[in-house]
Amino acid sequence: MDRQLICCVLCLTSILGIVSLSAKVSTPSIFDDHMVLQRNHDNPVWGWADAGEKVTISIGGQAHTTKADRDGNWKVTLKPIPAGGPHRLTIKGKNTITYDDVLVGEVWICSGQSNMAWPVQNSYDGDLVALTANHPEIRLISVPQVGTQEPQKDFDGEWAHAAPDTVKDFSAVGYRFGLQLHQALGVPVGIIDNAWGGSAAEAWIRRDVLRKDKRYSELLGRWKETESTYDHARAVADYETKITKWEKGGSQGTRPRAPRNPLEGQHRPANIYNGVLKPTIGYGIKGAIWYQGEANAGRAYQYRHLFPLMIQHWRDEWGQGDFPFYYVQLADFRDRVSEPQEADWPELREAQTMTMDKLRHTGQAVIIDVGEGRDIHPRDKHTVANRLARWALARDYGIDV
Repeated sequence: MDRQLICCVLCLTSILGIVSLSAKVSTPSIFDDHMVLQRNHDNPVWGWADAGEKVTISIGGQAHTTKADRDGNWKVTLKPIPAGGPHRLTIKGKNTITYDDVLVGEVWICSGQSNMAWPVQNSYDGDLVALTANHPEIRLISVPQVGTQEPQKDFDGEWAHAAPDTVKDFSAVGYRFGLQLHQALGVPVGIIDNAWGGSAAEAWIRRDVLRKDKRYSELLGRWKETESTYDHARAVADYETKITKWEKGGSQGTRPRAPRNPLEGQHRPANIYNGVLKPTIGYGIKGAIWYQGEANAGRAYQYRHLFPLMIQHWRDEWGQGDFPFYYVQLADFRDRVSEPQEADWPELREAQTMTMDKLRHTGQAVIIDVGEGRDIHPRDKHTVANRLARWALARDYGIDV
């Protein structure tokens, strides 16, 4: 009898253990309280649950029901919703999750490298810009920098209102661009910031896409060599030896620099696509703004086809047509010269300009007059954002600016 009781207890414990491992209905972090959905546009919503579990998503009087596939993935598409809110988005399976204060308006991605990532507080009049940032219908979210060859499903981030404490560390170009749209259109605006300082264009592209084009064989070959030979543990050990020697020598001279792992960095092909872009692909957007090129200036001619490839790749991945893609031409930088000469930055600017002839719904904000010569990071981000906003307002919203 005791043995039977023990068996029953063990069986019950096992069953409860299985139940406890059951997956709750969940979504990636791009869906959250305070998010903005793209107005007048189909909006995909996706997440995870138990295989075969029925999931119902509802908002603003519409409801959609689906079942999770064998891998636990589910997805529905919300019908277009006009600008407004706040709404509540409810997702119900075996458990229920709700996202409150959901607005519907215009959603844009701001992307690129350090000049796009450059925060409000470090730009001209950044303290005043942050101090006066009281715009509850502008919502901001940042995607952390994760470099990996493994496609990520989620990221650590959350939507927030535009307020002094959230704006000061946010992209100055992204925030100003969103502010201009909000004030001109009178609708909520959501800005997704995924910029990564120093990033190369090839890091934003899926690796198999690059492999299909022989023009990138040399680039991929160099990285294959690095991937097979680089030993980060050894690099760290060498650094620790050097820093110990430097400290024993009275800390004289330049301090040795800690090694950065190139395999996890912002130059390796596909690293940013997998770690930063992938978790947001498919979210309903109006378009993207881009400020990058410095990291590719040494291969400026290659940028003539690499940059259009990246834009088209994003459009193909999003599955939302040829969405608007507006970008910043590189600013004036480096010393003046008295005679024309070969230089990589002018050649990259030319490659950027040529992109408008290769792809529809692209536009270039020229800021040659905004550069600061010896500073690769011009502090005037207002002018940059305003010129990008002019493209969007004129092209996409029919406003004469």
